[in-house]
Amino acid sequence: MLPREELLKGVENRDSVARVIDQAEQAIKTWEVVLTDFLSPPELAEIHRVFSRLTEVQLLAWGGYPQAERQRIAIARGEIPLDQSQVAIVVLEIAGNFLFDTATHRDFLGAMLGTGIVREKTGDIIVLGERGAQVIVVPEMAEFLQMNLQQVRSVPVKTQQIDISELKIREPKKKELTTVEASLRLDAIASAGFGMSRSKMVDLIDAGDVRVNWKEITQASFQVKSGDLVAIRGKGRLEVGEVAVTKKDRYRVQLTRYM
Repeated sequence: MLPREELLKGVENRDSVARVIDQAEQAIKTWEVVLTDFLSPPELAEIHRVFSRLTEVQLLAWGGYPQAERQRIAIARGEIPLDQSQVAIVVLEIAGNFLFDTATHRDFLGAMLGTGIVREKTGDIIVLGERGAQVIVVPEMAEFLQMNLQQVRSVPVKTQQIDISELKIREPKKKELTTVEASLRLDAIASAGFGMSRSKMVDLIDAGDVRVNWKEITQASFQVKSGDLVAIRGKGRLEVGEVAVTKKDRYRVQLTRYM
């Protein structure tokens, strides 16, 4: 048995992590590969952090393409080889003419949830503008959605399964920049990276809209370091690159903003 209480100590996403601990114990006992549903980036980061201390189980996350935000995890005993093909996913195309009634990510998600499925059964949604969208789901939902997802906003749609090779993935836009700051405080680095005032950034941090390595941070004075990922709800992500100290004892920080 895994040390459940020790593993759950101080975790944010307690229910999700507890569920994965149950599944890991099942994988150890049965010698089978056990799959989670789709998990969000904060859940994934915390689960990887918690399980990194264990040697008896291994995890492999996959969401259909390398930059996928929502991913399923395959869990197996340490001795069993794992690869992406064992993470079962299906791609559906939701096709319709959205030229005169544009649909957003939220519209497609809302239409899917409106059929009665839960969020955990769906991965990323890739919006294709006026032609519709592609969605990644667990295989057991594919037939149900093909039958029941017939409209998004006012637009009639046809939902059908396509091959994963037909995914239309756009590389995220990124911008490289360098800033020189007196400290590595979160509010200083993030305001420079996202191009907004320090006071506005403090407001976002206070409101709980800012995460570092997918962990919610509410202290503007939090110290970031090289390799950290700063995410702001609705505004993209910022990767902290190389940090160097100048002759005047300030910090020159390389930043990459993903939009």
